[in-house]
Amino acid sequence: MFSKARSRGMGASEEGEGEGEGSHLMDDHEKPPSRPTGMPRAVSTAGLALLVVVAWFSFGGSAPERSTLRVATWNIAAINNNPFEYWITHDDADYNALMEGVQSFIDQPGERDVPVSQVFTPAMWAELKALMRAQGWSGVDETDALWQSSFGQRAIISGFMKDRSLGEKRLASMPDRVTNTINLAGGHGVANRPTVINCFAGDMTSTARWWANWKAFMFEEKVVVEGGGVATLPASLLQRIKRAKYPALSAEEEAISVPLQTLCQAIFDAILVHIVNLVSPSGKWQQLQQQMCDSLNRRKDANTLRILERSYGDTNLLFVQEAAAVFVAKANAAALGKSYAVIASSSLDGKRDQNSLVLLCRQYFDVASVREHTAEIMATFDKATPVASGDLLVISATDAFGRSYLLASFHGDTNGLATLPVLAAVHALAQRMPSHRLIFGLDANTYVQGSASKQGVVEFGQDFVSKGYSSCWGDAPDPSNHTTFNARTFLQPQLQKAAKSTEKAGKGDKNPKDFILFPKATYRVVATTKDNTGRRQYTEGMVFPTLQFPSDHGLVATVLREA
Repeated sequence: MFSKARSRGMGASEEGEGEGEGSHLMDDHEKPPSRPTGMPRAVSTAGLALLVVVAWFSFGGSAPERSTLRVATWNIAAINNNPFEYWITHDDADYNALMEGVQSFIDQPGERDVPVSQVFTPAMWAELKALMRAQGWSGVDETDALWQSSFGQRAIISGFMKDRSLGEKRLASMPDRVTNTINLAGGHGVANRPTVINCFAGDMTSTARWWANWKAFMFEEKVVVEGGGVATLPASLLQRIKRAKYPALSAEEEAISVPLQTLCQAIFDAILVHIVNLVSPSGKWQQLQQQMCDSLNRRKDANTLRILERSYGDTNLLFVQEAAAVFVAKANAAALGKSYAVIASSSLDGKRDQNSLVLLCRQYFDVASVREHTAEIMATFDKATPVASGDLLVISATDAFGRSYLLASFHGDTNGLATLPVLAAVHALAQRMPSHRLIFGLDANTYVQGSASKQGVVEFGQDFVSKGYSSCWGDAPDPSNHTTFNARTFLQPQLQKAAKSTEKAGKGDKNPKDFILFPKATYRVVATTKDNTGRRQYTEGMVFPTLQFPSDHGLVATVLREA
């Protein structure tokens, strides 16, 4: 659908004048200015320019500059539903004390590596067995046998949390995926399983309080899931884990995988509650959790919009990646929606909920001229190209001066392997539309050092230059010019990816990923900035998100002047 809405300077070149166009574009004097809806055809070019200026000032802005285009791109996604998953920069020293305490507990548990049965007790297991039997589940007796012979005797850290086979079998991660944060039908928010690694707001400052909440959530309180019309228990959402997809699972484990994963999820959650309450016996950990949930989850869209409105209101063109579908409506309802049209794809993805958008300044662009070309490009990709629905948005539009543009917003896959194929496909479309200027904002997911499995930033630069484009960072992007810096903590299921407080740079994601591309024959860069504070400033060496900046990607902005 088409929805109406929502540092440090680097790569700057000398500012100068110039009205020249690329050879594939019409000169400005050859192109008639666009005519707003309802305007008489007799209105002169000078009259149109005057109307544009008057309309622009009526929105509280300054007159659009004919030879200058102000562009920004921002992947607004941040941490997922787990506020503790990534290290953040926090002003409260108790945050670092908590995270380092958890790190120490898991990395070197020592005498704290007690049997599971001391944390998730036989009495708790007996209650869980009864609840599962009441649901009529098969395999409970076989799961009980595994509890008696294995799970109850395992050490909580070395025998359970660090058991790679549990990860390979998805016995804790699969039920977490299904029940961690359940989107409710009718826009009624979410339901959170009581666990440390989401935004559950109930009391978890003791194992007893957590366990009462956990049982009620899984087996007593029905929910209506988004996309479904029948109230159901969260426990009923669990599905059998298929051995065909996860071969580490035995045939016997597959047959009892529903009760078995429920047991593993309960043990996993119990261990996390045990750890944080030992490390933070005052309960401060949950105060920090709720503060982070407010800034990075519950109010994330509001904080994102506030940064755009406060610091980037002079931008003519803004590319957004990894936006939830609800962000479009929120942007429309915010002050930003008065000045910008939020363009979303006609095939907006509300399930995976990671969408690329284009925000057009209403006074710089003729919103009525927008046409979408995404499907035309998506049809060219084979199954080997890792581009998912919502990752790419391609539109065309004209500006107030009658010039035509091809505008693309793209979120690359984790390893950046789709970036070059997508650029090639967008470039091919641009070649078929020679009167349109291509402006491309993207999270390219490029890396300091490329490999067979990861897209290197140097090679990316060589590729776009070969096609006649330059970037906000120049023709040869500096690999040390990072736009991301995040690292996983020990409070998340994939412990092999966890970084100690001293390993954030070495084990984290500190890479040059975010770009604005444009035809080198048409534009030159006046100045480029990046931002991880929300104040048009970038603090080098700082992990983010922060409570003030709710994304794990820096916001990149550039001023382009016609060459």
